[in-house]
Amino acid sequence: MAIRILLVEDDEHISGTVEAFLTEAGYKVDACIDGDDALKRFYDNAYQLAILDVMLPGMSGFELLREFRKLNNTPVLMMTALSDDASQIRAFDAEADDYVTKPFKIQLLLKRVEALLRRNGALAKEIRHGKLTLLPEDFKAVYDGAELLLTPKEFEILMLFVQNKRRTLTHAIILSRVWGYEFDGDGSTVHTHIKNLRAKLPENIIKTVRGIGYRLEETE
Repeated sequence: MAIRILLVEDDEHISGTVEAFLTEAGYKVDACIDGDDALKRFYDNAYQLAILDVMLPGMSGFELLREFRKLNNTPVLMMTALSDDASQIRAFDAEADDYVTKPFKIQLLLKRVEALLRRNGALAKEIRHGKLTLLPEDFKAVYDGAELLLTPKEFEILMLFVQNKRRTLTHAIILSRVWGYEFDGDGSTVHTHIKNLRAKLPENIIKTVRGIGYRLEETE
């Protein structure tokens, strides 16, 4: 499962350089130049990391970060020419995970990216949640020592829950993150897959939040 990074930078030279190095390092990069496009991409796709410039056309990086935080806790690295203390404090107050100032050495940026991905578990060979263990590279799930025979979509849904284990996920969010924005389906698609996934889990750890969506429960 490739690690996907959203890069939001309106300077074509910087964007091209960062995208090239991240791609060479094995990451899948979606690059865009403005906040409106970035917000749409972030809503439509599941990213393991976002890199945001602060000074963008339209919506600023700070505004974009606040919108991201309404959706999930994906790690965000701010990348900007604003090196003053006030700007950095503002970024961390808005729940940025790291902050790098321009100009920067590309190798340093890559190391910061790796550090955030390790912290988020995206570089882990396996991800644990109580009795549940996910092996992203193999699309394999194990519960209390027994392998679960999941379809690719069921695995992606379970992975999405683990990555957002403290959050209630709506039908719309699950649809957009697993099937994509242009998928011609509705909430019944999600309901059917959740029902099938629950049937394969030894315990019902996916709870319904009435009128909203679903949430992953802790396992002992």
